[in-house]
Amino acid sequence: MLVSAKDMLNKAKAGKYAVGQFNINNLEWTKAVLLTAEEMKSPVILGVSEGAGKYMCGYKTVAAMVKNMIEELNITVPVALHLDHGSYEGAMKCIEAGFSSIMFDGSHYPIDENIAKTQELVKLCNEKGLSLEAEVGSIGGEEDGVIGTGEVADPKECKAIADLGVTMLAAGIGNIHGKYPENWQGLSFETLDAIQQLTGDVPLVLHGGTGIPEEMIKKAISLGVAKINVNTECQLTFAAATRKYIEEGKDLTGKGFDPRKLLAPGTDAIKATVKEKMELFGSVGKA
Repeated sequence: MLVSAKDMLNKAKAGKYAVGQFNINNLEWTKAVLLTAEEMKSPVILGVSEGAGKYMCGYKTVAAMVKNMIEELNITVPVALHLDHGSYEGAMKCIEAGFSSIMFDGSHYPIDENIAKTQELVKLCNEKGLSLEAEVGSIGGEEDGVIGTGEVADPKECKAIADLGVTMLAAGIGNIHGKYPENWQGLSFETLDAIQQLTGDVPLVLHGGTGIPEEMIKKAISLGVAKINVNTECQLTFAAATRKYIEEGKDLTGKGFDPRKLLAPGTDAIKATVKEKMELFGSVGKA
């Protein structure tokens, strides 16, 4: 059964740990994340970008796959199915499709328009018992076609969005999607602290969790971050393990590779990555 992310994130912020959002792209990735969450007794959020949703034959297909997989695998930990960096139209489609959590990324709009659209979605999500994530200050880098310039959010604008009643708030604090460049200046903890002071108990979200040093992750959690997104690291470990399997020439039968065997090393690599992140975030045993 899918759940809203509200309770798990409120508990995380109060308990000074974070819940991981791990983006899924196919059946194997979904299975790997769910099984690891169950093993670690950790709540988990499955992120789906609009591009991944399209690749997996639509949001209704994704929702049905995840719901049935939870049942077939006997998953008992809280699981939220979350639209990642959704447009207004994408948010509406995911609400209809049966997602339990929505992100509306209005960071590219003027703040007044971001507020207006977010306010509409707050009302709709509250009526349906869904959690809603909003964003202020675009996240740098590119992820699945979504490009951000890496703005540092205005704490006052963050308060204006938080006051609408959103479940969680993503704010740009120097974080980026993808690999971090060598000249990266790090996270702006001064900005994060100011945002938390103004937004109170609202759980904060850190996008671009791949490549941020452990000490920065822990400090961010201490300043109100209760949800951390991980995507690139899973992509890299999956690709590396799959590439190694192919290069070593395993499972050559003359008929080609058995896809179940071909994808197994990458799936195991994702499990290891998810386990490592859950331990770092402090969510192990918090289900």
